[in-house]
Amino acid sequence: MSAISLHRIGALALRYLYLLRSSRVRIIELAYWPTVQMILWGFITQYLSSHSDVLNQAVGLLLSGVLLWDVLFRSQLGLSVVFFEELHARNLAQLLISPLRPIELIIALISISLVRTLLGVGIAVLLAVPFYGFNLFSLGLPLAGFFVNLLMMGWAIGLLVSALVLRYGMGAESIAWAAIFALAPLCGIYYPVATLPGWLQPLSWLLPASYVFEGMRAVLLDHVFRLDYLIYSLLLNTVYLGLGVSVFLATIHNARERGSLLQSGE
Repeated sequence: MSAISLHRIGALALRYLYLLRSSRVRIIELAYWPTVQMILWGFITQYLSSHSDVLNQAVGLLLSGVLLWDVLFRSQLGLSVVFFEELHARNLAQLLISPLRPIELIIALISISLVRTLLGVGIAVLLAVPFYGFNLFSLGLPLAGFFVNLLMMGWAIGLLVSALVLRYGMGAESIAWAAIFALAPLCGIYYPVATLPGWLQPLSWLLPASYVFEGMRAVLLDHVFRLDYLIYSLLLNTVYLGLGVSVFLATIHNARERGSLLQSGE
């Protein structure tokens, strides 16, 4: 066996460095995740340190936030990742030359996203009972409204991300992971929207999830169900889901016109 060559190791490391330097997306991604985590946990710390009265309910608040956030996260990934599998397999063109209509593809993607979300989050919800003595179903009937709204927002984002990847290729696939986490600090998952700087709060109120998590805290802390928050969230989700469906259908149509479906895996 030949000796380990520092020259070969250095040459390969240099190649990877050149690849990194040639892609701004890769460089930005290096700082992206630590920055998002820093912002998110910074606001969590700020909220808890200034509201010591909620510390005795912190477990319920944090676990409810985590589990409901996972509904949004899993519904988005459950749609977009399944669509990406069709792109990787170069199967999209075959699907779309069959009698299958694009709207039927969307409904199928939404259906499998629902199944994947129920399985993934459902297991976590059940395990939270013996591990932490916390039952998410203690939120009562409002939980159904929270669940539906988070699903709809996840589907809207998933369709928009899928359309973007179909238009620009698999190089944009990382957006599926980055997009949802970019919104996390704005959604008020673990802290009220009021914790955000004033200039960020209007952006937060444009997101349906913000109303869901504010409504969650109202139920847990004040024992009040904010029907207005549920309605605002539903209205916004209707707009965003309609936009997601429209953009996805338009992108499919444009891909057919350009004849790029056969190259969709690249």
